[in-house]
Amino acid sequence: MRVVSDTKVPIKIWASILEAEAEEQVRKVASLPFIHSHVALMPDAHAGKGSTIGTVIATKGAIIPSAVGVDIGCGMSAVKLFINAGHFDGKLADIRHNIERSVPVGRFGRKEVHTLTKSLLNNNTPIMVEDKHLLQCGSLGGGNHFIEICLDKENNPWVMLHSGSRNIGKVLAETHIDKAKGLMKKYFIDLPDPDLAFLAHNTVEFNSYIRDLHWAQNFAKVNRQIMMVEILEQIRRVLQLETLLTDDIIDCHHNYTQMENHYGANVWITRKGAVSAKSGELGIIPGSMGAKSFIVRGLGNVESFNSCSHGAGRKMSRTKARATFTTDDLKHQTSGVECRKDADVIDEIPGAYKDIETVMNDQADLVEKVAELKQILCVKG
Repeated sequence: MRVVSDTKVPIKIWASILEAEAEEQVRKVASLPFIHSHVALMPDAHAGKGSTIGTVIATKGAIIPSAVGVDIGCGMSAVKLFINAGHFDGKLADIRHNIERSVPVGRFGRKEVHTLTKSLLNNNTPIMVEDKHLLQCGSLGGGNHFIEICLDKENNPWVMLHSGSRNIGKVLAETHIDKAKGLMKKYFIDLPDPDLAFLAHNTVEFNSYIRDLHWAQNFAKVNRQIMMVEILEQIRRVLQLETLLTDDIIDCHHNYTQMENHYGANVWITRKGAVSAKSGELGIIPGSMGAKSFIVRGLGNVESFNSCSHGAGRKMSRTKARATFTTDDLKHQTSGVECRKDADVIDEIPGAYKDIETVMNDQADLVEKVAELKQILCVKG
């Protein structure tokens, strides 16, 4: 861990690989007057909009909506299957196609609102929620969202997925980011970056954001729950099993904020591309679509605000990845994985991401490895 101390509050950096733009961004965050104790930068950190992805920010009296990000509640689910890896021999293509037919990907949603989605409809439902948003609950989305079947070192199969609050999370986030920016102009508050616009505690705007934020975080969790049930059912059908026994599902957000106690104070902890890693807490750290992933147990490192990385982290932009790599590169780097290997997913090629082993070594004081996974199937949006 490296400490930057020439800022208003220190920056504690676990990333051994960090581009200059990301460090400059986090310096701007550290200059804000309501930051509590210090800012923590995770090993997978890379430049984002306003706030660096892979940042953990403790604040007193304010929240920065763009530091949470536009995919509120984005996160991971994983579950171990109690079957033999041999069950998948010769059947991975059928399983992938069945999953792609049953779980909407990209911009698509479901044909009917899922029963579990209806549990989200209550007095706190944001007024901008429409039927089209509800139909997206139980759908994957695009970009770096994925569904995978992996094997651990003992050849135990795992199902893992990555998704968030879909379009409604984006709509809610952008609405509140714009409100925050409007307040900065109204009160002549000068910021090092307009995207660091904040909402002050106990104002109407703050309370409205927290209400919508919590709703979107619940949406994201239900979204993953619906998909996991559907994925497990498709695996069961293809494998022609009467039942498919699983372990408990591990689920964790990595774009969210909540009240926690750190360094003797109750503060808002915003994790943008970071996972809670309290002592004994299980988490999920995926690599790229051709690299290892890890189930981890938190070590409760107070200096990281009990946090760890949320993945490998990009080392190049999507535009640069598309200009750098070819479909032949994609085929080579995803060899042995049942997945799409066409030009539309080149920006998700493993070579566009940091080395996951380096990322894990950087955070040896934040988490311990519980299971090391290697994917054999990947569905991308």
